[in-house]
Amino acid sequence: MHADKYRITQVVFNLLSDAVKFAKGAIAVESQKKGGEIAIAVRDDGQGIDPDIMPRLFMKFATKSDQGTGLGLYISKAIVDAHGGRIWAENKIGCRDATFTVILPG
Repeated sequence: MHADKYRITQVVFNLLSDAVKFAKGAIAVESQKKGGEIAIAVRDDGQGIDPDIMPRLFMKFATKSDQGTGLGLYISKAIVDAHGGRIWAENKIGCRDATFTVILPG
C-alpha cells in the first residue's frame, strides 16, 4: 500500500476517538486485505448514528454531540478521498452499533 502513514493514522485515530465517545463498553477494529484493497472497520456498541445526521455525516461541522467540532469525519473523508479510497458509516438494524468502514487501494 502506498499511503501517507501519518494521515491514515489520523483517520484511524479519528474513528477510534469517536468510538470511545459513544461506545457503551465494546469497540472492535478489524482490518483485512481483499484483492487489491485494504479494509479497516471500527465498530462500537453505542447508540448508533442518528438518522437525521447520517446524510451529512461527513460534511463540515456535522454533529449532534456536545463533544467535538464535527470536523473529524470531514477531515477523515478528505484524507481517504485523497488516497483514492472510500469511507462510509452504517448502523445495525434498529439504529444501534455504529460501524465505520474505510477501503483503501492496496
